[in-house]
Amino acid sequence: MQRNTILLLIVVSQFFCTSLWFAGNGVLEDLILEYGLTSYSLGHLTSAVQLGFISGTLVFAVTTLADRYSPSRVFFVSALAAGIANLGLLWVGNTLLTLFVSRLFTGFFLAGIYPVGMKIAADYFEKGLGRSLSFLVGALVLGTALPHLLKGNFLLSDWKYVVIVTTGLSFTGGTLVWIGIPDGPFRKAATDFRWNAVFTVFGNLKLRQAAIGYFGHMWELYAFWAFIPFVLRAYQVRWEIAVDTSFWAFLIIAIGSLGCVMGGFLSDRLGSKKTAFRALLFSCTCCLLSPLVFFQASITVFLAFYLLWGMFVIADSPLFSTLVAQNAEGPLKGSALTLVNCIGFGITVVSIQLLNTLQDIVPPAWIFTVLALGPVIGLVTLSKKLG
Repeated sequence: MQRNTILLLIVVSQFFCTSLWFAGNGVLEDLILEYGLTSYSLGHLTSAVQLGFISGTLVFAVTTLADRYSPSRVFFVSALAAGIANLGLLWVGNTLLTLFVSRLFTGFFLAGIYPVGMKIAADYFEKGLGRSLSFLVGALVLGTALPHLLKGNFLLSDWKYVVIVTTGLSFTGGTLVWIGIPDGPFRKAATDFRWNAVFTVFGNLKLRQAAIGYFGHMWELYAFWAFIPFVLRAYQVRWEIAVDTSFWAFLIIAIGSLGCVMGGFLSDRLGSKKTAFRALLFSCTCCLLSPLVFFQASITVFLAFYLLWGMFVIADSPLFSTLVAQNAEGPLKGSALTLVNCIGFGITVVSIQLLNTLQDIVPPAWIFTVLALGPVIGLVTLSKKLG
């Protein structure tokens, strides 16, 4: 099978499966009404997925599952399990606790989808890996945004259909990988289990630098995505302007897929590190400018600003993953990617909960400024020359 066909299958499957990520966010208002939740549920249910993903990536990394067994089979089993966990949103007896558990397990099994998908791509593409991963992360972005679009679709006006459709997509994506993608030609299988083996990857200075850049990026990314509807609604109230929150939240998140692809092509010319640095710098600038845009910009400028931010906030993600994969040694490439993902998503829980607390303390116009901290740390680290 040609590599382009393989890449297409990975991208489509990643898109289908990662639609589970924000399935709860896309129907959050309905969940609040259906189960008597509060506005704080946004942060709690988003963090549940992140915590589950962290737990899953830690388990996958320590056990080196994606390196010791066929990554396509690991992807398939994870996609089925994540889809089943997603259906927990439909249980009539749900409380915030049971919804939290459902999202927690969804996140846990997403750990066998997103980083394992990158591992599969790395097994097929030694050259042009940055461009390949840009398509893959672009698929993640579209999948993450999809529930917002589905919720705004009159064909799926009942929120329960959004849950059912995203589950069906996950089953389909997992099956496509299992049936259509054999182990790649550059795969190096780990032959034994050593629980601490993966932690040795941080001895590599270049990998550690890429990882810190990624961590700074992650401080901003998911908190930005999670609270986009909150800021859109606040702008709407402040200026008494009608804004279709679901539609624009979808566009602002989904346009990041274009940023990923553009970043991937640009990295072929500038290199992954330089391209990632520039995207992170632009995104950091947007954090700092967000209050000015909220108070001074027209609705057209406001939405254009967030669309641009949506492009750059994720454009560096595949490039950091490329740097990690290229600098990971031997057969632990998949586990290195998984561990870096694990730590990165741990950071997202902190930033999401911080914004969840600040939403009643800080004016909405200023809430995104605290997200600049992560990019600043990442930019400082990336600017250092290694000996």
